[in-house]
Amino acid sequence: MGKKLRVPFGTISIPEQSKRLIGEILDTKRISSGKYVRMFENRFAELSGVKEAVALSSGTDADTLALAVLHDYGARRGDEVIVPALSFVATGNAVLHAGFSPVFVDIERDTLNLDPSQIESAITEKTRAILAVHLMGKPADMDAIRSIARRHELYVIEDAAEAHGALYKGKPVGGLGDMGAFSLYHAHTITTGEGGIVTTNNEEYAEILRSLRSHGRACKCKVCTINIASNYCSKRFQGDDGEDIRFVFERIGYSCKMNELEAALGLGNIEIYHDILGKRRRNLLYVLERFKKFSPFLATIREEPDTQIGPHAIPIIVQEEASFSREDLANYLEEHGIETRTIFASMPTQCAGFACLGYELGQFPNAEYIGERGVHIGVHQDLGLEEMEYLMETIEEYLECYQK
Repeated sequence: MGKKLRVPFGTISIPEQSKRLIGEILDTKRISSGKYVRMFENRFAELSGVKEAVALSSGTDADTLALAVLHDYGARRGDEVIVPALSFVATGNAVLHAGFSPVFVDIERDTLNLDPSQIESAITEKTRAILAVHLMGKPADMDAIRSIARRHELYVIEDAAEAHGALYKGKPVGGLGDMGAFSLYHAHTITTGEGGIVTTNNEEYAEILRSLRSHGRACKCKVCTINIASNYCSKRFQGDDGEDIRFVFERIGYSCKMNELEAALGLGNIEIYHDILGKRRRNLLYVLERFKKFSPFLATIREEPDTQIGPHAIPIIVQEEASFSREDLANYLEEHGIETRTIFASMPTQCAGFACLGYELGQFPNAEYIGERGVHIGVHQDLGLEEMEYLMETIEEYLECYQK
């Protein structure tokens, strides 16, 4: 192997357009959610092929508020939401934040996603929704999930936090269910530094989301003239007895708006989105197409003929045939300049915060398997094929040492 390279896990692109917009925004002294957030929402909706997008302060808030919308349609606190056992902990947290009880279902080991064959046995009279996660950017089996949801009259929320650029049967994820929730954290394909966004084709859902993100207030127009330029608003005093609707609160809400500076960063990223996506896809596919040579000791996901993986990261699963551990492999990669992250864990049985729900180790064997054996590696736009080949060579070298 040649020279040692650095392969950092994540990066952030800050285009010149973003820097210019940030300067303009600072000059106006108006940095709270306003016209640039609206511009970002419109651009993101266009990119995602949906009618509406509502920007928020994190991907966790996106999951939470998408679920909280259901309270307007008869859901009650304590009702249940079906959730895959394996995901970043924010997925499970969001269900609780929205006032629901997560009911966990195991995943498929080869896809890392919710196992549709196990969903119906978890449905009860209190079930209101299925929260489908496109983990590592690989689309979940949405046809099966939507079919089950229709039979049982359930909502479908997509957790597309890691799935920017993912396609399911030619359609972008995030518009396949009732709502889609994206993260805009700095390691993701489109970033606002911190942030999240909910996509939907339902204008009423979007209106409720705009209320929820601002304390549940009745003031929830898609474009707020007051926020944009302190203009007169003809709707402002249309509450009972002329009450100011900015201080009429229709529902239990949250405080999780995106600000103008974050939106400026996002707008710049959208301008170069296809360039970022192309570089990430090239890196991801370079590795996935060559990874089979590490069998039977290591495995990863694969791209199906009718789907496109959103290029978030390369998952690597240490297989049962290997006598080395995830920690052994991760340490070797780190020593050679390749940053790793674990592939999360089984939320109900491997994350102490969910112990109060009463699940026991062994109930989710596939999620627990990945939780013990999975790592992932970055494929971001600041990396190239040289780094991807270095990753492959480093893994090959490790396996050769192990086999000796």
